[in-house]
Amino acid sequence: MQNLIAQTKSNEYKVIKTIPVEGTGSWDYLTVDSPSQRLFISHGTCVDVLDLKTDKVIGQIPNTTGVHGIACVPALNKGFISAGKLDSVIVFDLKSLKVIDKISTGKNPDAILYDSFSNRIFTFNGKSNSVTAIDAKTDAVIGTMPVSGKPEEAVSNGKGIIYCNIEDKSTIVKFDPKTLKIEAEWPLDPNKEPSGLAFDTKANRLFSACSDSKQIVVMDATNGKIIATLPMGDRCDGIIYSSKDHNAISSNGEGTLTVVHQDGPDAYKVIQTVPTKKSAKTIAYDETTGKIYLSCADVTVENGKKIIAPGSFKILVVSK
Repeated sequence: MQNLIAQTKSNEYKVIKTIPVEGTGSWDYLTVDSPSQRLFISHGTCVDVLDLKTDKVIGQIPNTTGVHGIACVPALNKGFISAGKLDSVIVFDLKSLKVIDKISTGKNPDAILYDSFSNRIFTFNGKSNSVTAIDAKTDAVIGTMPVSGKPEEAVSNGKGIIYCNIEDKSTIVKFDPKTLKIEAEWPLDPNKEPSGLAFDTKANRLFSACSDSKQIVVMDATNGKIIATLPMGDRCDGIIYSSKDHNAISSNGEGTLTVVHQDGPDAYKVIQTVPTKKSAKTIAYDETTGKIYLSCADVTVENGKKIIAPGSFKILVVSK
């Protein structure tokens, strides 16, 4: 019995490390560049760069006002940052971290995605209800595609399809990254306010984290059919899928992770609620190490305004 309990515990996720990061300001997405083992962290008006081999901040990309997300393209030695308040993408050298270009986008580019099939960067513009496509090699804007509402996180199947949550319409849009044509738009009803989105390429399943409904919706990516709906924690703003463990994991601002296990393409169950820290609502995953990264800080509310305690910003590392 003791061996069984020990084995069960070894298969559970837990916070294994906390890494303090200096600086002030709010945060949004964070991204792992697996080849370099660097973590790119949106933080205030800059992007902090953390060496995951030493747990030390080794650099910073400044002047990214309204920073939301970071997309890395190791094959081109380039990174791309969505700077929401600048209505721009900041392009930088992945090794030196030096800024090499600035590209105008739609209003308030939020989520950002690199699609290897089209070799394009996509920004999902929250205040202009549009998607901007950028040639990752030349930095040229290819075009802008209108969508039905506020676009949130997006994923690519790597074979010529991109899926995107439309937050205020509670739908998922399917579009062609080369033609910039919408092929379908599927409702998530009765679930509302999809934020995070993850994808299982093998089973062709989408995992949409609907924060207002506190539900993870599993959808068939071929036809938009809802396969399952599972409860998750409050104030979610991100979700990842681990192909190694067949788990979808949502990051919930209430201070938890919700772990959903895939027994088969149409069979899902919640297997764990992992304590993290209040405000840890965005998530990054390194498939090569199996480690999960969360941004968080000590946050209070005074007169309706969020106050971040100085010196409290940190990265939580979660693993089995």
